[in-house]
Amino acid sequence: MQIQPSTQSPATLRFLAAISTGTIQLGFTLFKLNTGPLNESVRPVEHRRNYSFASSTVAVLRRQSFLIRALGGGIHHKVDSTTGSIMQETEADAVSIIRAITPTLDPTRHKGQAGRIAVIGGCREYTGAPYFAAISALKIGADLSHVFCTKDAAPIIKSYSPELIVHPVLEESYSVREEERKQVSVKVVAEVDKWMERFDCLVVGPGLGRDPFLLDCVSEIMKHARHSNVPIVVDGDALFLVTNNLDLVHGYPLAVLTPNVNEYKRLVQKVLKCEVDDADAHKQLSSLSKQIGGVTILRKGRSDLISDGDLVNSVSIYGSPRRCGGQGDILSGSVFLFVCASVAVFLSWAHRDSVAADRNPTILGCIAGSALLRKAVSLAFETRKRATLTTDIIECLGRR
Repeated sequence: MQIQPSTQSPATLRFLAAISTGTIQLGFTLFKLNTGPLNESVRPVEHRRNYSFASSTVAVLRRQSFLIRALGGGIHHKVDSTTGSIMQETEADAVSIIRAITPTLDPTRHKGQAGRIAVIGGCREYTGAPYFAAISALKIGADLSHVFCTKDAAPIIKSYSPELIVHPVLEESYSVREEERKQVSVKVVAEVDKWMERFDCLVVGPGLGRDPFLLDCVSEIMKHARHSNVPIVVDGDALFLVTNNLDLVHGYPLAVLTPNVNEYKRLVQKVLKCEVDDADAHKQLSSLSKQIGGVTILRKGRSDLISDGDLVNSVSIYGSPRRCGGQGDILSGSVFLFVCASVAVFLSWAHRDSVAADRNPTILGCIAGSALLRKAVSLAFETRKRATLTTDIIECLGRR
């Protein structure tokens, strides 16, 4: 089906114009299965899109319209080899999406308008992860980056960089007596909550650990963030927490889960009661997202898959050939810690920017964050080869 330019809105035409000026080839693919009218019933009323279909034909047209608005591309059709069903494929330029949602460097702006990110994580065992996430947010372009960590971790994280605002407010079980836990928990949550309205996005999980008392406190922090409509990127040990308490994110469209291979496997087993099916990865990811109420999931891999239950996006540009015996560990391990920071920054920009007003900003933020990270990995590998470390990739964030 060929969409004529004259049928597109001014916003779509502007977006198509931006794509046409790009110098890099189309970078990600968006898939949509023909599975009937979109199911928005699982989402809170204030976040539902108002879809009304008179017939299945109208449903298809509306889906196509949404794809065009979201990504400004032409629609092609192909047959799913495993199911025989028709799959819609729309390609667009990830770089143009980054350009569309990244705020300009305007001298009239003041500190904080380009993004204020908070990382919830960091304990006595893990101090590198929250640092990587927080410093990456600044490197990408956020104005302010906070870290809420345990008292043991704070001096170490502070020593890594003076640019970070470190709050030593979290507590672990060993430092709190049983009879004081409720009182301390209330105090910890209150310390974070008083900052909540200032943040554009929360990154929960880097270096968090699995201390039961600490996880209980973080659960309450996530509930407060959700009540305040603050976007949440869930990573690392917070995914362990969410897997065992899906109500923390269920039905919250501003939540993004960023699982690695093992974390994704646990999610699939918990939610879908089956094993990971790489042969039908797109459909399984879409089903997983739907079962969690339309939460956006970014699954890392050779191609990064992103879905909100309605759409499945694949980001495959850039990356590195160093995959076996090294690069896989980097992508799913330490480097993955600042995938969440990259997504967090673009997520905050996409939700602010009027350019993304008629699109799903959560999806756009994930696409932009994934593409930027893959570009940084590619640049770092060009110079460092097998010696590539997380710090080398962070230094390449934002380079051409």
